[in-house]
Amino acid sequence: MISGIPLRNLLVLSSSHALGFSGLVVLTTVSALAARDLANDISVATLPMAIQMLATMLMTIPASLAMGRIGRRAGFVIGQGIALIGAMIGYLAIAELRSFELLCFSSVFVGAGSAVMQYYRFAAIEATDKNYHGRAVSWVLAGGVIACFLGPALANWSVDMVPAALYAGAYVAYGGLSVMGLIIVSNLRISRPAVRDLSGAGRPLVVIARQPTLIVAVMAAMIGYAMMALVMTATPLAMDICGHGFRDTAFVIQWHVFAMFAPSFFTGTLIRWYGVTTVVLVGCVLTLAAMAINLFGVELVHFWMGLFAIGVGWNFMFIGGTTLLAETYEPEEKSKVQALNDFCVFSASAGASFASGALLSYFGWSAVNVAVAVPVTLVFAATFWLRIKRRDVVPEAT
Repeated sequence: MISGIPLRNLLVLSSSHALGFSGLVVLTTVSALAARDLANDISVATLPMAIQMLATMLMTIPASLAMGRIGRRAGFVIGQGIALIGAMIGYLAIAELRSFELLCFSSVFVGAGSAVMQYYRFAAIEATDKNYHGRAVSWVLAGGVIACFLGPALANWSVDMVPAALYAGAYVAYGGLSVMGLIIVSNLRISRPAVRDLSGAGRPLVVIARQPTLIVAVMAAMIGYAMMALVMTATPLAMDICGHGFRDTAFVIQWHVFAMFAPSFFTGTLIRWYGVTTVVLVGCVLTLAAMAINLFGVELVHFWMGLFAIGVGWNFMFIGGTTLLAETYEPEEKSKVQALNDFCVFSASAGASFASGALLSYFGWSAVNVAVAVPVTLVFAATFWLRIKRRDVVPEAT
């Protein structure tokens, strides 16, 4: 045990998340560029990423309900298998058939596998004492720090792995990571769902969803993730338009991913010290600061600082939202509440990813960033209201 967190499960979940997100970083770095080359149209270049997010959204509910019956380990193993299928189809799309449509189809499997991976953080909550939920989520997501180095390194190494098919090697790298993740996650040791968890007991979802804490929790995670996806998805294309090379893009994505996950080593502690609403509010401020930086210029330093700031902002909003959510349901209600939360999160992220390419193509990089302002301000206002309502003047978790 580490401060109330089972060490074995912590290492398995954190390692699995590190490998899974490394693969997603590889695809984030290259997918829009590969799609642009296949379609010869920049306005649809982010479509594979958008389809990936859409598939993640559509898979969140069945994945949660299925794991409520077959258990976390079986669900995670199946998820890695689905991701591997996506890697194989993506390679064929680029290296063999030169098909934009098939590349988009591969994103369905990548997104479905990603949806299952999102439940690593909830598995950590379920295996942890109540007072350590925030820290458990933080430590699992901290595995993503590995992704900030491994993902861009693999992207750079694999980008021209197949000489006749630029970017196809990225899908080979993604497939290899999926195989490794499957092997590791098969060592997870979490009990199968109890009988009462399968019985559909608990309050109706409509009753649970009326709680102000749940509403703010979902808003924080949903908007934080969507605005990050909006900006991150457009970044490789924006940097290419502005004359920055592929290695500069990989560098920016690397530090963005580092900023997303490195704070996880202390985000849980900050939540315990200062309260979860304070952490969410700071995340909103950082996301708005990222918008301002990106509007200030298009030099490498602007992309780097802007993506770094939005990465930290995502971390605070996403972990804060997940921690708040855990306060709103009983064990027998977890599957449906978690499914609702992640459906909302990835619905918004899918919409943001779809909008990203069109905004960049028709209105420019500035429009992509201006779109962040209103949603994040709404989250700030809602969280501040909840803070006052709960009288969160002192730390909430003691």
